[in-house]
Amino acid sequence: MQTDSDSTAGWAAFRHPDFAYYCASRFLSALAIQMQNVAVGWLVYDLTRDPLALGLVGLAGFLPAICLALVTGHVADRFDRRLILIVCYTVTTVSALGLFLHSWSGSTAVWPIFALVGMYGTARAFANPAGQALLPNLVPAIHFQNAVAWNSSSWQTATIIGPALGGILFAFGGTTVFGATALAFALTILLVAAIAHRGGAGRREKASWASLIAGILFIRRQPAILGAISLDLFAVLLGGATALLPIYARDILLVGPWGLGLLRSMPALGAVLMALWLAYHPLRRRSGLRMFQAVAVFGFATIGFGLSTSLWLSMCCLVVLGAADMVSVFVRQTLVQIDTPDAMRGRVAAVNAVFIGASNELGEFESGLLAALVGTVPAVVLGGLGTLGVAVLWSRWFPELRDRDRLVG
Repeated sequence: MQTDSDSTAGWAAFRHPDFAYYCASRFLSALAIQMQNVAVGWLVYDLTRDPLALGLVGLAGFLPAICLALVTGHVADRFDRRLILIVCYTVTTVSALGLFLHSWSGSTAVWPIFALVGMYGTARAFANPAGQALLPNLVPAIHFQNAVAWNSSSWQTATIIGPALGGILFAFGGTTVFGATALAFALTILLVAAIAHRGGAGRREKASWASLIAGILFIRRQPAILGAISLDLFAVLLGGATALLPIYARDILLVGPWGLGLLRSMPALGAVLMALWLAYHPLRRRSGLRMFQAVAVFGFATIGFGLSTSLWLSMCCLVVLGAADMVSVFVRQTLVQIDTPDAMRGRVAAVNAVFIGASNELGEFESGLLAALVGTVPAVVLGGLGTLGVAVLWSRWFPELRDRDRLVG
């Protein structure tokens, strides 16, 4: 006899073909993104030997998201979300081909790299809210937690494979990595095109200032959502050790580009293991408290990584860091998408994407800048301590999030 738990756990979300296509597209796009990140990070640092340059790469990828946040969300709520994704992945394919040509030319200029990363960042700025807003329409509500877990798992699995594969392929030259990236993005276009549900099409709300800022106003009125998004923002912003991995790989751990790919894979390994656990054992009680506990663990793991001079200890710290971050991501994604009406999901997802981008790309800039000022190891340790402080403050400032029991229902 099948229980309710059996029907909502395991492979439940894959009973819906559109979700299967969506999940596969997420896997391939994540694989391409991670290979490209490794290659761009190594190439920029190899050309400049400047930690700040690594931070500028993150800034170039993030600025389009924050500059276009109000527009991208409105577009996701007004137009065919599937078509938006197809256009965006076409642009990312072109940007990957641009990086291929730059690497093939042997140029030592870094500004074209920043420009192409900015182009790629612009495409992602439109793709993120469209993709996030589309997901809840691909499965019934009862299977949504399961879909979030598998969606995150597919992304993180690619994030494990992608950096290692990128590091290995980089041994054959940057052109090999960027060529493979372009191919993966092209295949992603085909998978998205196979999705039947479009989402967002037909919603022709007149564009106005009120409609553009509706996502921001909605989040302000939802303390649990605001707390979850901002907690993730500041925790990862301060604890952004992954931006400095090229320095650890080259100068501290002395493991080269293959080791860089291995290190970049470790947070994803922890995340995918946690995502698989959550797919079979979804959070049913005390979900908000679990998020705060996970952020604290993230801070301690960041401090441990910052102080480590051993490859194996560093890898273990990054695995723990990734697993803790996955719990935070799971709670945040479920809260944001379940508690938001479908007509608002694009605009709310756009604001959420800015916060995610700030915690990742802007976090890379913050880490690079701080490392340039105080040194790499102190920058990482201070970031971990800051994350612990954020967890304590947010637990006091957002009791609605801390006391949230169930995520769905």
